[in-house]
Amino acid sequence: MIRFILTRILLLLCVTHLTFGQAKPRARDLGVPFDGTPGANNAITDVKGVEVGHTTLISGSGKLKVGEGPVRTGVTAVLPRGKDSKDAAFGAWFTLNGNGEMTGTTWVEDSGFVDGPIMITNTHSVGVVRDAVIAWKVKHGSPDMEGYWWSLPVVAETWDGFLNDINGFHVKPEHAFHALDTAHSGPVEEGNVGGGTGMICNEFKGGIGTASRALDAKSGRYTVGVLVQCNYGRRSELRIAGVPVGKEIPERPAYGEDVGSIIVVVATDAPLIPTQLKRIARRASLGLGRDGSYSGDGSGDIFIAFSTANPGAANPKGIHDLRMLPNDQLDPIFLATVQATEEAVVNAMVAAETMTGINDHTVIALPHDKLREVLKRYNRLTK
Repeated sequence: MIRFILTRILLLLCVTHLTFGQAKPRARDLGVPFDGTPGANNAITDVKGVEVGHTTLISGSGKLKVGEGPVRTGVTAVLPRGKDSKDAAFGAWFTLNGNGEMTGTTWVEDSGFVDGPIMITNTHSVGVVRDAVIAWKVKHGSPDMEGYWWSLPVVAETWDGFLNDINGFHVKPEHAFHALDTAHSGPVEEGNVGGGTGMICNEFKGGIGTASRALDAKSGRYTVGVLVQCNYGRRSELRIAGVPVGKEIPERPAYGEDVGSIIVVVATDAPLIPTQLKRIARRASLGLGRDGSYSGDGSGDIFIAFSTANPGAANPKGIHDLRMLPNDQLDPIFLATVQATEEAVVNAMVAAETMTGINDHTVIALPHDKLREVLKRYNRLTK
């Protein structure tokens, strides 16, 4: 009992969870121009039913002592149909460069479903988060038709070992539980939060970012939302709104090479089947290309897409009548995915704040004033 109480106190002390509001400026607030029309929150949660939760772990400072810190890490949860649903969603995944991990994708590929939450954390915490998701599902659901539990959770990672005591294994099951239990719709906190807490993007401070697009197709009005955990890219290649921002703001790069990764989650309410969602997932690559990524050898660039349409398609009984858009009507969704991915990455960098981690490694945030100056010089500032 005492151990349980101490664990809960520690969790409260070191966890910063999702807040109901967007206090920080976002890229559009700074005058960064983007194509397309965003949804109400310009977030993945603009796709009805999608919920996002974070657990953020920040403690300690100074010299690295493995197992003691400093700690700069966390967990992010994306729930396609919310935490109260047991209904799987059609899904697909794609890897642009495989120097990374996303568990459960073999079954996503074969079954065509994303069954449960999509979790994102640091590289060495994938195992504990995966096991925690199974425990969470057991606690919150009922067994399958044959009376036993079976689960292959989707858990992805990027490496935060430049700022975080990654070999200290500070992410615990209760941190995954917290991200899942506090997940909700509405505004999504960005930057140094959740799995993105210790991440670096284009050698500026990176982390979690999100964006969405509302679009009209011939058969209806749909939403595409994107969430990224960005930890990739060289400063010299960074482009924002077509401007070579990385070359214009060269000060204090982190390490001079592309050694990180990025996870991209794409959600839509458009009625798409898994083969079409695979095509959607591939388009995230083009959004990253707009930001200057060339998907370096050391980068794990892994994307997953799902559709919240066709509820009940995973029901094991009966014959299901499915809805799907014709392939000839996918172009607006392709474009929306590219646009939202591009903006989500920039939103992550704009929201992130300068962070000092292990051994006093410091990664600076993208300076808002200098970004505006550069965009203005290239005649790309909107306000």
